Amino acid sequence: MEAIADQVDSGRAAWQTTSIKIERARRDIYTTSGFLADAAADQTAGVVSSTFVQDGRILSPRANECRLGESPPSRATLREGDLAVVLVRRVGDSALVTAEHAGCTATRSIGIIRAEPHIVRWLRIWLQTPTAKARIDEDVTAHVEPTISLDTLHRMLFPLPPPDVITAYHRAFGLIEEMTALYQETARKAVQLADALHDDWASTIPPWETHPLAKVAKPKTGEGSERSLPPLPTELTTDVADVIAPKDLYGLPVPHVQRFRLSSPANGGKAHPPGTLMLSTRSDGAHIAVPRRPATPLRGVVAVRPIEDEDGWWLLHELRSRSSDIARLAQGQNGREISAGALKRLEVTWPDRFTRTDFHTMADPLHAVARLLVAKIATLHTLRDALLRDISAKAGVLREPTAEQEEQGTPAPRPTAGRTEGMTGNE
Repeated sequence: MEAIADQVDSGRAAWQTTSIKIERARRDIYTTSGFLADAAADQTAGVVSSTFVQDGRILSPRANECRLGESPPSRATLREGDLAVVLVRRVGDSALVTAEHAGCTATRSIGIIRAEPHIVRWLRIWLQTPTAKARIDEDVTAHVEPTISLDTLHRMLFPLPPPDVITAYHRAFGLIEEMTALYQETARKAVQLADALHDDWASTIPPWETHPLAKVAKPKTGEGSERSLPPLPTELTTDVADVIAPKDLYGLPVPHVQRFRLSSPANGGKAHPPGTLMLSTRSDGAHIAVPRRPATPLRGVVAVRPIEDEDGWWLLHELRSRSSDIARLAQGQNGREISAGALKRLEVTWPDRFTRTDFHTMADPLHAVARLLVAKIATLHTLRDALLRDISAKAGVLREPTAEQEEQGTPAPRPTAGRTEGMTGNE
């Protein structure tokens, strides 16, 4: 990271404050938004909504079915090199459009920025910085969902380094994202292999016995909400437990999480030991995680602990295989209200002790690989966040341009950086 900092520091003097509105007077920049409803992305091939813009990429499973020329182009047709920006819900998230998604159609929750490559590459990075996120938050409206307008993007100030500096940052962030994607996919495959082993072992003929979950595990319903959490102590302490809300379990690529976003003092007596399965539901099935630290479930999450610790991996994969059955046990809108009482009645396949022990022996190394890769991903995220903080520091306080500068398309003077001069991101 110091090498990157040295390279970008060399072009520091040329970092000017500007905006899309200013740059449009001197560059060919096109902005627009989609017009289709987000529901079209679930029903039509080649339609991209904000749901699919994640981790700097477009993840639409149906987008690769779209090709240029198959439908008349419109203002919402994505081109290779465009920047797709989320305008609704996860506002400010963005992704560069690759050849794979060129020709797809954006929904109204997506803003499109089309400009010179170094401009869109830099904006994708800048929108992730603490400074940009704070600026976006100022303009977010939330009549129904958090939303920003294209006008916010037009007016938002940003520093513009020289193209060679942008190229250095683009390469660094690209490598971080590629490594993260590789680690995520490998971890996912390791867990899927354990799933496949479980499915094979569970489908013996004659079949294994089945038992109600209450006979082989101890489920307990979580309590309280995020608002009811006690404050963390001001002094540094390791006596802290993860706190898990239902939404923290949705969409996890693997059931292993390095650290959850919420925490509370562990001396409250409600924390479950590491390895306890944390389960929540919604209409698409059950969502399960295995915390590495003591953890406390909130309302809508059920902690499930096997009676015998060595049965943990069999129980995890058995519950994963029963995902739709578990969802049917839940109540409430979208099936999000699951309780220990309902789970106790779930019938689970339960082989003899020797078989469960053998499965643990085979599955444990696979989960160890997944846990290691999740830890590596956390390290990459820490590096990425340090670089983003460093960019914010180098930008300093962005000065509003004068009316004359806006009319002439002239960037505002370079901000005074103060004590941020020479920061590498490690300070």
